[in-house]
Amino acid sequence: MSSHTGTSSRTGTGSRTGETRRTGESSRAGTRGRTGPTRWLGSTVVQAVLVLVALVWITPLAGLFLSSLRSEQDNASNGWWTSLVDPAQLSVDNYRALFEDSGLVSAFWNTVLISVPTTVLVVGIAALAGYAFAWLSFPGRDAVFLVVVGLLVVPVQIGLLPVAKLFGAVGLFGTVAGVILFHVAYGLPFAVFLLRNYFAEIPKEMLEAARLDGGSEWRIFLRLVLPLGRPAVASLAIFQFLWVWNDMLVALLFADSESQPLTVALQSQMRQFGSNIGVLAPGAFLSLVVPLVVFFAFQKHFVQGVMAGSVK
Repeated sequence: MSSHTGTSSRTGTGSRTGETRRTGESSRAGTRGRTGPTRWLGSTVVQAVLVLVALVWITPLAGLFLSSLRSEQDNASNGWWTSLVDPAQLSVDNYRALFEDSGLVSAFWNTVLISVPTTVLVVGIAALAGYAFAWLSFPGRDAVFLVVVGLLVVPVQIGLLPVAKLFGAVGLFGTVAGVILFHVAYGLPFAVFLLRNYFAEIPKEMLEAARLDGGSEWRIFLRLVLPLGRPAVASLAIFQFLWVWNDMLVALLFADSESQPLTVALQSQMRQFGSNIGVLAPGAFLSLVVPLVVFFAFQKHFVQGVMAGSVK
């Protein structure tokens, strides 16, 4: 009698457990069924928004590129989008004329001669100074660093006229070297501040172990600090190059007709010839495409630097 009761009890318990399991499984299956379309719809909306943002961002660039391939008559008579249905409007004559213009070609190389040395000097000096402020002890270190931080709030417009007078007195006004020195001077405070804070996050034990192994400060900087700080250095290099390449204010004041960069040369073309789209469009696109190439070439390091800074 008791055995039958125990059996029936176990049977009832097992059936209730099975029903509970089946109910839970069906509930989870229903949840998955409801979550799956919701997730798909959410990801589809996000992707659609990103595609829309990309189209809005790239449309002016595409319009500038197509305008640079069309003649002045076509650009004056209709919009650039008409070339999408009439590809016969497109040609490279404007670029051929651009490269035959010695003034614009010289301005392009002046831009390269200004941007590349400025970026190298700012990054190199800032890396050395950032390491010194982060890990070397010397009298007045904190006071000097506070002065560097204080220079971040000084607008570039304040120093234009005094530095112009100084460069005129020493013979640097109107030269490529003068433009480079001005950009280096005003680019260093932010660069030193950025790299010092990044280098200060390096574990102290790693540096102490390197010193115990007999490594000099110069060797530690080259073999340990710079490789660990590569994302921050690459991000700084990208920003500095873009700032100098796209600059017109400093070059407009400190460069003469022989040392002017491409931004000033294009501005002078607008002033002299009005809406000379046959020259301005290819020149503007050439000025625009170089920073884009630089950014996408170092995009991986830039993203690493941003993510590392957010984690730290």
